[in-house]
Amino acid sequence: MTAIPPRPISEPVFIPGPAGNLEALLDSPPDADGTRVAVICHPHPQYGGTMTNKVVHMLAKSFNEFGAVTVRFNYRGVGASAGTYDEGNGETEDAIAVLDWASRRWPGSRLWLGGFSFGGAIAVRAAAQRNVSRLVSVAPAVKMVVVDGAQLPLCPWLLVQGEADELVDAAEVQQWVRTLSTPPQVALLPGVDHFFHGRLNELRAAVVNWMQQTESEGRSNHA
Repeated sequence: MTAIPPRPISEPVFIPGPAGNLEALLDSPPDADGTRVAVICHPHPQYGGTMTNKVVHMLAKSFNEFGAVTVRFNYRGVGASAGTYDEGNGETEDAIAVLDWASRRWPGSRLWLGGFSFGGAIAVRAAAQRNVSRLVSVAPAVKMVVVDGAQLPLCPWLLVQGEADELVDAAEVQQWVRTLSTPPQVALLPGVDHFFHGRLNELRAAVVNWMQQTESEGRSNHA
């Protein structure tokens, strides 16, 4: 039988943001040494999106498997976070503020960034403005949040998309990817809807397999 990894230790924190303190949750695996830290952006705040969303939680668990501390946070105006909704612009600033906070708390750490739906697009925006070493965007709502094709992440980037997504059209996302000068690696999951009902393990497998691949390539490049 495969051993079940120890559960991460969870710690609630507040992080200074541009519109006031942001409510956040740190999940630290027992073997975490602070050399890898992953920030994760949640879905649209006006449609019930929070840092406890199940897809966001699965992203955190996937990063935890690689010894990363994960930082899930609520955008301005969500939960106990100060401020009000700001059409994606303020939420991008929030994500950047959390990345900067993580850089200060864990100096020299490799920053990873993930996001789902609205948060998937926010993560792409934020990754283009900070030194992020890995990016995972899940069903990014690129029709809802404009992502400037001239400002794209330079790091290894995975895009996971359900082909049966009823909210973020898979064909539109693929069309958007084809317009990019530096496109991500795309994992299309047949029959998977927007919220990955009953299919969260396939999301985890896509992320973990890609992380293993990029980690291996990284070691080869530095051999």
